[in-house]
Amino acid sequence: MTTHGDPATAASAPAVAARTGPSEGGEAPPVEGLPAALTGLRAAIDAARFPLALPSAEPARRTAGSLTDQLDDYLLPRLARLDAPLLVVVGGSTGAGKSTLVNSLVQARVSAAGVLRPTTRSPVLVCNPADSGWFRQGELLPGLTRTNEPSEDPGTLHLVTAPALPPGLAFLDAPDIDSVVDANRALAGQLLAAADLWLFVTTAARYADAVPWELLRSARGRGAVIAMVLDRVPPEAADEIAAHLQEMLAAQDLGSAPLFVLPETWVDGQGLLPDKVTAPLASWFARLAADADARAAVVRQTLDGALGALHPRVDGLADAADEQVAAADALDERVRAAYRGAHRTVEQGLSDGRLLRGEVLARWQEFVGTGELFRTLEARIGRLRDRVLAAVTGRPAPAAELSTAIESQLITLLRGVSAEAAENAYTGWKAHPAGAALLEPPLAHAAEDLPARAERLVRDWQRGVLELVRVEGGDRRFVARTAAYAVNATGLAVMIAVFASTAFIPTGLEVATGAGTTVAAQAVLQAIFGDQAVRNLAAKAREDLLDRVRGLLDSEAERFLARTADARPATDTGDALRRAAGRVEVARHRSGLSRPGGPALPGATAYEGEAR
Repeated sequence: MTTHGDPATAASAPAVAARTGPSEGGEAPPVEGLPAALTGLRAAIDAARFPLALPSAEPARRTAGSLTDQLDDYLLPRLARLDAPLLVVVGGSTGAGKSTLVNSLVQARVSAAGVLRPTTRSPVLVCNPADSGWFRQGELLPGLTRTNEPSEDPGTLHLVTAPALPPGLAFLDAPDIDSVVDANRALAGQLLAAADLWLFVTTAARYADAVPWELLRSARGRGAVIAMVLDRVPPEAADEIAAHLQEMLAAQDLGSAPLFVLPETWVDGQGLLPDKVTAPLASWFARLAADADARAAVVRQTLDGALGALHPRVDGLADAADEQVAAADALDERVRAAYRGAHRTVEQGLSDGRLLRGEVLARWQEFVGTGELFRTLEARIGRLRDRVLAAVTGRPAPAAELSTAIESQLITLLRGVSAEAAENAYTGWKAHPAGAALLEPPLAHAAEDLPARAERLVRDWQRGVLELVRVEGGDRRFVARTAAYAVNATGLAVMIAVFASTAFIPTGLEVATGAGTTVAAQAVLQAIFGDQAVRNLAAKAREDLLDRVRGLLDSEAERFLARTADARPATDTGDALRRAAGRVEVARHRSGLSRPGGPALPGATAYEGEAR
């Protein structure tokens, strides 16, 4: 029985053929502008990073890898040598008979065939001896190591020459597209993306399988030139199966793909199909090899299709890069919000009187109650002493105890807000898919050295307050302004002032809290410096403390932010990818590759074969 495939009909393109076809002893010039644009795109893809654990990250990494492979394996080498031999990648499902078909077409047992699966463990490339130099140079598929011997390493490319194969044409027997070995499946896809022409081999039993059609749709999307072989067809069902396959091809907009039907038949002692079975397909390839215009048209269509498919794929990559940046920004904001809240809590603690309670209040009362506060101050404020002493009670205590109480109160506050901020930031990241992957248990708590750093902060601030008193009191009426006690005593009063929200204008809270404490401090400081100076001293000391606290909390937040900084892609990654893809698209349209009509392929001639 005979089944005829629809031939791909289109006008040849002599102008392009003259530029892309082989020439005597020389190389055709590259299409102007495209190699540089593709090199720029290659660099942009290589710079793109997708480290954050988002749903789009792994697909983006796979897309970036496949784009890089196609650029390196096919587009850049092919543009550099448009006159290189036409590469036909033979692909298909497990057991479709790809290796047997290749062996039969080149009339030599060059690729292992058999019942053991997977049979083809590393790709085998067969070419005419005159073309071997091009494939040995490694410009095409540069990631595969060339070898002259069969190998089980999928990272090698076994090169074989076959005089029966006409010059200008090469076959690459790829691993199974549905191999049980992950590396084989990935390699099959990579090799198919490096083809000038796909020879897709399927069988009467498996032509409707999902995996082949997924790849065929991918090929159609890239504009690749495809020829189909329907193998092992029972003679009595050939018409019906071939017609159904033609319908399926037409439904996927692949109806123009040449279709060859190979009946069930026997193989000879060398494992080769009978010549009468392979003759029509071998003749078809011989005509293609001899027709420079047809070969140039195949290269033109596949190149243009592959280039045209880059833009939408790179756009998807750019969107994924933008998602990475947005996710990093969102994670950073959750951390900053947590530590902004901690800083606000400290501000409130300095404003609502809570730090004037407890131990600080008790030590301040004792300090004022001893009268030591007034011993080295101006005599003219002595009349305030009785009024101040009447407002406070308690046993005498040294100034050091008050300083220690202030220090302890502030450290407790800082440790509390730091712990709360760490917990909030940790919880915020844990609820985000990208953040959860960056977390480690220690981040749930403040840093181990936080207590020590908080202590240093408070002590440094206290020394800063004393220095502020020295500077501000330099031209004031200090009786003994060089005396350490006078500075220390006044400094402690300023620290107490920082803990009051109204700069010593008594409020109900402050009176209740301090039992006259704020009034006493106000009276002392105003007598020494004046009313406005009191406000300035308290404001400067408070601002200094909050600045130091901000630095402490920023260093705590950095434990989180450093992780997003390490993972964050460059902010303009998406835009860089889009610009690079745009330049490729402009160069593509200017190249002359895209022309109306498909390649002028020879028609597919089906035939009858001998049944087994």
